[in-house]
Amino acid sequence: MRATAAKKGGAVSCLLISSELSMPLIVLRCLLLVVAAALGVTIIRSGSFPQEDLFLPWVVFFGVIGLAVAVIAADVFIRHKQLDIISSVYFGLIVGLFLAYVGGFALTPLQLSAETRNHAQLVLAMLTCYTCVSLLIQTRHDFRFLIPYVEFSKEVKGLKPFVLDTSVVIDGRIADVIEAKVLESQLIMPRFVLAELQSIADSSDRLRRTRGRRGLDVLNRLRSNPEVDFQIYDRELPEFAGQPVDLKLVLLAKHLDGKVVTNDYNLNKVARLHGVGVINLNDLANALKPVFLPGEYLEVKIVKPGEEHGQGVGYLDDGTMVVVESGREALNQTVRVAVTSVLQTSAGRMVFGKREAGPRSEATVAKAETRAIS
Repeated sequence: MRATAAKKGGAVSCLLISSELSMPLIVLRCLLLVVAAALGVTIIRSGSFPQEDLFLPWVVFFGVIGLAVAVIAADVFIRHKQLDIISSVYFGLIVGLFLAYVGGFALTPLQLSAETRNHAQLVLAMLTCYTCVSLLIQTRHDFRFLIPYVEFSKEVKGLKPFVLDTSVVIDGRIADVIEAKVLESQLIMPRFVLAELQSIADSSDRLRRTRGRRGLDVLNRLRSNPEVDFQIYDRELPEFAGQPVDLKLVLLAKHLDGKVVTNDYNLNKVARLHGVGVINLNDLANALKPVFLPGEYLEVKIVKPGEEHGQGVGYLDDGTMVVVESGREALNQTVRVAVTSVLQTSAGRMVFGKREAGPRSEATVAKAETRAIS
């Protein structure tokens, strides 16, 4: 029952994310059907058909509508295509009308009557305009309209877009970082990463299912924030064929001249190997942690023995591990530690220190805190 509820919740989340992407296309397809019907009626009323033939006008009428439906069906079933809507309509209509005008010259050798040729050219204009506008709408995020030495491209926030990985979405801290305005570039969520997140949300394992649903909630939180430029990337690039998800992420970031945002250490290495910039939230979190210099003192509670003889291990409030020399005998006690060195890795920060003086009991710590408060 829980699995069914999780599946429904994940499906609703995906529908919410993708609904705004398909709305312009739905409106465009409805307009095409209306134009096709109006064009069919215009052709019937033109009087270019014999009066005694009552069947032919209806064939032409439904033929025009059927042609429009066929074009829409082809557009729907040929998926993975993706500039703003207005720019797409402008350029699509200009190019479509130009192609229809050129196509009219191709009808000249057929020796059609002027009226029939005009009707054929209207049908051609309808189809070419729809095809051009639809193509530009679905590829608006990659559109580059080139004139020698000039390039018009979609203006986005920040310098480079950020491509989100599954791990960073499930982690959830990316939403807090974005809302704190630390990162203000455009966020790109690839469709194949969303599909992977959906499969995690539909998992039979309760923990994986919970993590997947949290990731979908984070995505909807980002999408609903009006100050966040969040986009779902639907296209499948040719170089994606047969590649794993991690390599697809790297290739997409390289294609968009962006950066990968991840918590995955291995993906971090692969991206850097391909010359793609990486933002690791663990590195960002470590950079915000307080800096400890050799010779400084801190207090930590020894919670477990270390791997080496006599070592004790404790943790600071931010999760930083502190390895204390001669701290094993002070297990479950708070001790004063002199910092000797700090080791920084992508997996986290480790502080090494030497135990100073004797252990402080919990009662002593409580009394010291009480005096400090008073």
